[in-house]
Amino acid sequence: MKRRVDVAVLGLGAMGSAVLYQLARRGAAVVGIDRFAPPHAFGSSHGETRITRQAVGEGRDYVPFVTASHRIWRALEAETGETLLNACGALVMALGHGISSHHGKPDFVGRSISAAQGAGIAHEVLDGAEVARRFPQFLNLKGDEKAYYEPGGGYVFPERCLAAQLTCAAASGAEIRTGCTVRALGQDGAGIRIETEDGAILADRAVVAAGAWTAPLLGRPFDRLLTVRRQLLHWYKLADDSAYGPQAPVFIWMYGTTDTEYLYGFPPLPGEGAIKVATEQYDTATTADGVERRVDPSESDAMYRLRVADRLAGTTPEVVRAAACVYTVTPDRGFIIDRHPGMDRVLVVSACSGHGFKHSAGIGEAVAAELAGGPGQVDLAPFTLARFG
Repeated sequence: MKRRVDVAVLGLGAMGSAVLYQLARRGAAVVGIDRFAPPHAFGSSHGETRITRQAVGEGRDYVPFVTASHRIWRALEAETGETLLNACGALVMALGHGISSHHGKPDFVGRSISAAQGAGIAHEVLDGAEVARRFPQFLNLKGDEKAYYEPGGGYVFPERCLAAQLTCAAASGAEIRTGCTVRALGQDGAGIRIETEDGAILADRAVVAAGAWTAPLLGRPFDRLLTVRRQLLHWYKLADDSAYGPQAPVFIWMYGTTDTEYLYGFPPLPGEGAIKVATEQYDTATTADGVERRVDPSESDAMYRLRVADRLAGTTPEVVRAAACVYTVTPDRGFIIDRHPGMDRVLVVSACSGHGFKHSAGIGEAVAAELAGGPGQVDLAPFTLARFG
C-alpha cells in the first residue's frame, strides 16, 4: 500500500466484518484482509442460520454484546433492505433438577433466567407440560423439564449479516482485500507491518479476528489457548411440518447432564421443507486447513438415530444437506478480546468457542470504541488473557 492506514483488520468473518464496519462508519482509514472471499464456508460464519437470544447462560458479561447486536442488525436492515434477524422466539430447555450443562456452565437454564431478570429482558419460565402444549414439535418430554423462553430471541442469517456489514464498510471508505493471505505481522515503534503474499501493509494498529487461523498466525500464547473443533450441521427432510407453526422457536434442548447430551435447531425456513439441527463435540481437535469438510452420510445417520428421530416431530432420516464448520475454543469456552502480550498495537478478537455470532455486531462496536480511545459502553475486562494466567 502507498499510504498508511489507521487500522488493518485481519479476517473478515463474524468479528472482523463487524469491526471493519464500525471503524469505517466512524471515519477511520481501514483495510480488511481475508484469505477467502467472505461470506464463505471455510470458517465459523456460515450455515444459513444462527441462534440469537439476549439472555445467555454463558454469563451476564455477554448480555451487552448481544443487546447491541440486535440493535445494530435492525439498523442495518433499515439501511440495506435485507432481512437479518427473525425474532421467532428462543427456547432453552433442560432437565428440571438443574444439573444440565452447556458450554461448560452448569444449570444453563437457571443462568439464562438469572441473566434475563438482571437485564430486564422479557421472558417466560415454562415446565415440560407447558412446552408440550405450546410447542408440539418436541416429542417424548419427561415432564420434569424446565425451560427458558425468550419471545425476542430467534435467529440471524450469518451470510447476510457479513455481506451487509462489508457492503456498508466499503460504502464508508473501507478497503477490502479478499483472496489475500497474511504471512506474518510485527510491531516496531512506527506501528504494525503486515506481510501478505501481495506485499506489505503498514498500519498504526491491527485487529486480528482470524478465528481458526489465529494460533498459526500469532503463535504463543495462543497456540496453547486455542483449540479448533470440527462441528456438523444437518438438514433433515420433513414428512409433516404441521407441528411447526409460524411461531415455532429456535431451541437448545439439554436432555442429559453433560455438554454432549443435547441438540439445537431451527424452525423450517419458508418453502424449505426441512429442519436444521446440530450438536457439538469437544473431544476431537483439528486445524483450520486440515479439517475434514465433507460430512460422511454415516455421521448424519447417527445424528438422526441418536438425537433427532424420537425428539422432533415430522422428521425423516432423509438428509437434504449437511455441512461442517469449526469452533475455535478457549479452555473456559469464553471469548478473547485483548491486546497481544508482545505487541500492544495488536488487538486480538477471536476464539468465540461456539457461541459468538449472536454477539459479533456488538463486539465490533465495542472494539471500535476501544480503538477510538473513547469511553466504552461494555466492560472488556472479563475477556482478557489475564484469566488464563
